[in-house]
Amino acid sequence: MSLGYRDKLLKGRRAMAHLIHLWHERNAWSHRVLPLLSEILDLGRVHNSQISNLRNGKLSSPGPEVFLALAQINTILDQGVESIRDQLEKKYPELWRTLQDSALPLKNDSGKPLSAGELFEIFAGLKPLPSSFDWYIKDEEATALSDALSDHFCQNKPWRSCKIQVMEAYTVNKSNRRERFAEVIAGIRDYTAEELDGELLDLYEASKKLSYFDGRGPNDFLAELRNLATEK
Repeated sequence: MSLGYRDKLLKGRRAMAHLIHLWHERNAWSHRVLPLLSEILDLGRVHNSQISNLRNGKLSSPGPEVFLALAQINTILDQGVESIRDQLEKKYPELWRTLQDSALPLKNDSGKPLSAGELFEIFAGLKPLPSSFDWYIKDEEATALSDALSDHFCQNKPWRSCKIQVMEAYTVNKSNRRERFAEVIAGIRDYTAEELDGELLDLYEASKKLSYFDGRGPNDFLAELRNLATEK
């Protein structure tokens, strides 16, 4: 049975919340990054509270300016942050350093940056999430999945004997994420569900580099981890 329009809107709002959450987690951004970029580059008005409420699924009726601003920022990030160096480096050095560390755009299944129309369609429940963002990790499974990740990357070897190889495959540059990854694989700590949501694409790519997973996509990689967790 097809969804009614209210159910579509609710599903879309949740999908958009998940998308914005993953965008921030993958880049390790605060809620201030997108509004500040929008203001500096004169792309429209987006408030910190709007980004926060989008991420929490609490913004029920954002105006078109929000989708337009986010899409324009997304396109600029896809083109590379060097194109906006002159506008940021001297006047906004902290923001510039943040973007240099990580400024990954949101892409559709064709590898192009999501447009304003696509963002609106996702929000309205008219379009599914891109396949590279279409997963949800529950709080209660984060610990078991963290254990499964340790088993997956260590391949029954002690952490000290595989650390160099695994850390070379994990190509994230952000130091706090690298430290967190190392602690999880070493069994010292666990990812939270939110952290794991944001890490999944990079964990998948690291596994591919090590030839531990045959590249069927991040959703299949997550299914593999869930199977490992169930078997333990």
